[in-house]
Formats: sequence, structure tokens, C-alpha cells
Amino acid sequence: MILAVGLLLWMVWQLYRAKQFTQFKQLIESELKPQIVEYLTNELVENRSEVFPNTDCHIQASIDYWCRYKVRILQFALAKEIITQQWLVETGNTRNSQHLFYVERQFMH
Repeated sequence: MILAVGLLLWMVWQLYRAKQFTQFKQLIESELKPQIVEYLTNELVENRSEVFPNTDCHIQASIDYWCRYKVRILQFALAKEIITQQWLVETGNTRNSQHLFYVERQFMH
């Protein structure tokens, strides 16, 4: 009986953690992705030259590459300081970001 209750509590805890992780991924998609699209668009338009024409096709390809996987969105946001390590700590998403880096490590830049 004690083992069954312990197992049930462990499963409830895992469900809670899974829901937090899913909410973190939705946060990346809803808040960080639009910021990254705007950042990329502005950066590529500002840096146009004859060597790097940065046409609409280039911009769209960059957006597609960086926004394809949530780990790339998070990686780009951290690298360009759109968010900081402190933001991850304050929002309680340090563990979720570590898990995302581990789960999607094959898609990292």
C-alpha cells in the first residue's frame, strides 16, 4: 500500500514537471520567437551590402533556421542577450532550459 501511494505521488510529480516543461516551451514559442524574428529582420536589413545582400529570401531562411527548433530559439536569445541567465533564474526555468538543451541537443547550432 505504501509503495503504491509512493508510486502514485511520484507519477503526479512527474506530470507536474512535464506540464511545467510544456509551458516553458510554449513561452519560448509565444514570447521569444517574435522577438527573435524582429531581431533577425532588423539585423539583416541594417547589414545589407553588395557582399551580403540579405534579401527577403535570406531573411526568411535565417528566420526558418533559427526558429525551427525551440532549442535554437533559446540558444539565439541567450547568445544575443535578448534574455539573460538571470531571466531564467527569475522565471524558474533554469532546469527547464537545461532539459531542453539535453533533449534537443542534436538540433543545436
